[in-house]
Amino acid sequence: MNKVFDMELFLAAVLKGSHATRQRHVRQAKIIQAEIAERWQRETPWVWQKKHVTWFLEKRLARRSNATRYYYLLTLRLLALRLEKSWV
Repeated sequence: MNKVFDMELFLAAVLKGSHATRQRHVRQAKIIQAEIAERWQRETPWVWQKKHVTWFLEKRLARRSNATRYYYLLTLRLLALRLEKSWV
C-alpha cells in the first residue's frame, strides 16, 4: 500500500507568512513534485537531485514570466531549506 506524499506537512516546518503565501508555496511545490514525478519518476523531494530542480527551472518554466519564475524559485528555496540542500 503506497501512501500519498503530503507536501503541506513536509513544508510546514519552513513555511512562514500569510495564509495566502503559505498556500501558494504548497500549491507550487505540488506542481513541482508532479512535474518531476512525471518526467523522472521521483515521487518525493527526498530523492530529488539538483538536476531535477534545474530541469524544472530551465525547461518547465522557460516560457513563463519573470514574476512566475521568481515565485517558483522562492518555493524551491523553501524545499532546499527543508531538505538541507544547497541547490539554489
